[in-house]
Order: sequence, then structure tokens, then C-alpha cells
Amino acid sequence: MTQEEKKEEKKEEKKENFFYFVDSIKYETDQSVLTGAQIKARIPNFDPTYALVLEGHGNDQDEVITDDKSISLAKDKGPRRFYTVPPATFGK
Repeated sequence: MTQEEKKEEKKEEKKENFFYFVDSIKYETDQSVLTGAQIKARIPNFDPTYALVLEGHGNDQDEVITDDKSISLAKDKGPRRFYTVPPATFGK
């Protein structure tokens, strides 16, 4: 094994995987930050009329995640949990 191959192998070993849940389904990635669009793109048959919502921790409120919103998947925050919500027509 060449010196270059050893370096490449070490890089691969160091890659950290991050995971999150959408509607109780676990997803994994090697990226520590994803956008709402990237998360939605990984959901099979995602209905674009639905909203993606990040579950709040503790007293934090749930947050609707737009396509351009970046979300950290850092492990110190625990696994992020999202859910999808159909469009609503309140008061009609």
C-alpha cells in the first residue's frame, strides 16, 4: 500500500456519520449540516405541498424548515427529529 493510499484510507476512517429522523424513519449522512431541501430530497415520494418541521427540544417550539434553512446535525444536540405536515386550511 502506497503512502497516498494510506492517507486516503485514514480520511475514510475519520469520516463521521450523522443521523436524523423524519416521521420516525432514520436517515444517515456524512454531512454535519443539511438544508431543508437536502432533507426533503432524501424522503421517498415527498409531497412538495407538505411542510418539513423540526421538533423543538425542551421548551423550544417546533420550527418549520424552509428549503434554504441550514440545520446542524452535530451530535451534541442529539439526533434531530423532523416530521412532515400536510397543508392546512384553518378557519375555512
